[in-house]
Amino acid sequence: MKQILALFMLIVIAPALLAQNRSNEPIPAMPKLLSQREQADFREQWLRKRLGSLLLPMMKRHGIEMWIVVNEEFNNDPVTPHITPMVPIVGRRDLFIFIDQGQRIERVAVVRYAEERLKGHYRMLLPARDKFGEEVRKLVDARNPKSIALNIGGGRGQQSGLSHDSYKFLAEALGPENEKKFVSAANLLTEFFDTRLPEELEHYRAAVLATDVITRRAFSNEVITPGKTTAGDVRWWMLQQLNDIGVDTWFQPDIRIQRQAAATGTTGQFLSTASESDVIQRGDLIHVDFGLNYMGLSTDWQKHAYVLKAGETDAPAGLKTALKNTNRLQDIIFNVARAGMTGTAVYEASMAECKKQSINCMIYSHPLGTHGHGLGPSIDFRGLVGGGGNKILPGSYISIELNTSTEVPEWNNQKVTIMAEDDAYMTDNGYEWFRPRQTELYLIR
Repeated sequence: MKQILALFMLIVIAPALLAQNRSNEPIPAMPKLLSQREQADFREQWLRKRLGSLLLPMMKRHGIEMWIVVNEEFNNDPVTPHITPMVPIVGRRDLFIFIDQGQRIERVAVVRYAEERLKGHYRMLLPARDKFGEEVRKLVDARNPKSIALNIGGGRGQQSGLSHDSYKFLAEALGPENEKKFVSAANLLTEFFDTRLPEELEHYRAAVLATDVITRRAFSNEVITPGKTTAGDVRWWMLQQLNDIGVDTWFQPDIRIQRQAAATGTTGQFLSTASESDVIQRGDLIHVDFGLNYMGLSTDWQKHAYVLKAGETDAPAGLKTALKNTNRLQDIIFNVARAGMTGTAVYEASMAECKKQSINCMIYSHPLGTHGHGLGPSIDFRGLVGGGGNKILPGSYISIELNTSTEVPEWNNQKVTIMAEDDAYMTDNGYEWFRPRQTELYLIR
């Protein structure tokens, strides 16, 4: 009896406990993420380099002699977490001022409270509440810059963090002559946010691996029981995993379901997400769009799984061909894209090759790193609106996001859309993946 029980455990129970979603391939282990204190120490090293040697040349390239970032309590500027140490900023209104002093950059924090870590990066001014504007005026007048850049006038949220009230405060405090010098910091911010440090790369690779592990576990029998598990169950399981490992996300995980002889709705030009109550069934092709935030960096990730029907051991050949078509599209972009090219140039060359190869596709790849939808060059059908005019910087990160549509014979030639999103970085030889891309559908038994 004991031998029979042992055999049952080996044959039936053990495979279920070992999370897999491709044949004979265990899901990777979760990487060991740094503690909050360790993260803070590393990020301060990056901050010291970014503010100490990278920012001044950027300001000179964009013709900016002074840059003022204003942060409000409960209304943080998106720039603030990336110009200050990893500690909460809670003053009613704090100013971070950067001044081109020729061969060096002067950094001044005009704040209400002296924070220890902040002192390591800025000269501190702590004026009384009723003298705040007066002290800022004295500082600006003494430096007499030709231009004062503010976080206004950009087409994206990261470029437009200055509130109306803080603008009024600056205009009134600095006076009409200084107000004439106000210019947009939008182009400076594009370069600032799209510039990656070599030291960040391996930590970002760990973030991508964590994204991959959670995604693969979500798309396995550890989480999904066909005919029972809902799209909402999968989504909330993923969000709980983020909470459990001490990170967060910048958007909700989107779950999509494509099913034979059933139309999937569209939202704009993309397939609609499933309702939380939608039950995942055998024969479904399911998709997830998912990302997380770690070390001040964001990931973005899309993958597909097929839910095996009774008696099946693999996905239908037509679905596997559909994924291969998406892989071909990824290859085309990798063959084309090089540092110094604009996103639009990469898009146009890639689409021309897709036309030659008769690939029915859409491309909407975007920068990422500090933000999931970052500033920089987009390789995107929306062209200049999506940032396509910006040039690809060496070492920059991108989310290669795209899809192809393929008729699947096993589904009576129903069109199936395979949406992929994998994170990559620009090298001297073109883009490289942070993690191996998906070349086989994950299988859910």
